[in-house]
Amino acid sequence: MRIIHTSDWHLGHVLYGYPREEAHKDMLRQVVHLVEEWKPDALVISGDVYDTMQPTVAVQTMLSDALVAIHRAHPEMLIVCIAGNHDSGSRHNIYRTPWKALNVEMVGSITRESRLEDYIFEMKGKGYIVAVPFAADRFMPEDVFVRLQALVDERNGGSQLPVFLSAHLAVARCDHRGHELVTDDSIGGVGCQELSVLGEGYDYVALGHIHRYQRLDPDGRVYYSGTPIAVSFEEVYAGNRHCVLLVECSGHGLLPTVTPLEISNPSPLVNIPREGAAPWEEVRDEFARYPADIPSYIRLNVEVEGMLPSGANDEAVAIAREKACMFCLINAVRKDNGLQKGRARTFTTAEFKQLDTVDVARMWIECKGDTFDDSMREILEEVKKDVMLDANDEHPL
Repeated sequence: MRIIHTSDWHLGHVLYGYPREEAHKDMLRQVVHLVEEWKPDALVISGDVYDTMQPTVAVQTMLSDALVAIHRAHPEMLIVCIAGNHDSGSRHNIYRTPWKALNVEMVGSITRESRLEDYIFEMKGKGYIVAVPFAADRFMPEDVFVRLQALVDERNGGSQLPVFLSAHLAVARCDHRGHELVTDDSIGGVGCQELSVLGEGYDYVALGHIHRYQRLDPDGRVYYSGTPIAVSFEEVYAGNRHCVLLVECSGHGLLPTVTPLEISNPSPLVNIPREGAAPWEEVRDEFARYPADIPSYIRLNVEVEGMLPSGANDEAVAIAREKACMFCLINAVRKDNGLQKGRARTFTTAEFKQLDTVDVARMWIECKGDTFDDSMREILEEVKKDVMLDANDEHPL
């Protein structure tokens, strides 16, 4: 069985006030071309297809057009798309029936009362895909991944067809570089799980949520595909590849072959300097030398001891005016002189707008000296979803 594994498209993402519609459309066209070239048995999208639970009509249309184009590129292929923590599960579920006509399975939600058989998709003579969308721990069925594997084993019988799993979660001790607001127990607002919860019976595990492409186990069966194009400047660093994964497995119990397929971005996110920070004069001069014809997004990383030099932002805007790039912000990085430890973190207005509401609540609670635990996070996540759903009801699409 051959699949293409991707996740974390974050369609509708706005970067410091700049919509990224064209970059996302270009990325989706590349996915269509890869499907045409490789003719996989399935395309697996492991969550966070949208950037917010309330995407605009234009963003939803972008996804619909992309899925239709992907289907036409290889009509025999199954498309499995699960909801991530940025998605609205109900939005996936509403149109699940008509999507089946295009061989698309939208999997939006799961509860303790769910019929687990509904999360198993068989491709006759090829293999199985088990698809488990994101859910807060208190809603997730107990031992769901192990129980689903047992159900597949009953169906598989003597055929020994490959069994793949798609899930959206944070694995403890993974490489989470690129994510902000990381604690010992959560990454990007999602509580960490031990790798062992996934069981040991899947031939390949296609994960979403973490934005760095990586292998998680020694055998090479568990992978994050990462973001196909960078979502934040923190994801732009040496060694972080933006790709989708081509996965091939000949039979149940055999090791898969995993090949990264690079995704290019004609409008890249660029840090100046590329690594670390530098004094304003050095950063300004490097920005002035940056090519004028590249439509990139620029963050200037400036090392400061006190305040930025007066007029620095105006100088940066003036430099950008002569180029095709979009100047986003000056990231002031204070020298580590031992005086910052224990102080509250400060944000610019633009940075604050990028924060998740639940993590803002966490920072406020912790600065008051109280404990912000997993149960409190789950409650706030559910409140946020309810608010988003209420907003959708008041403004039907």
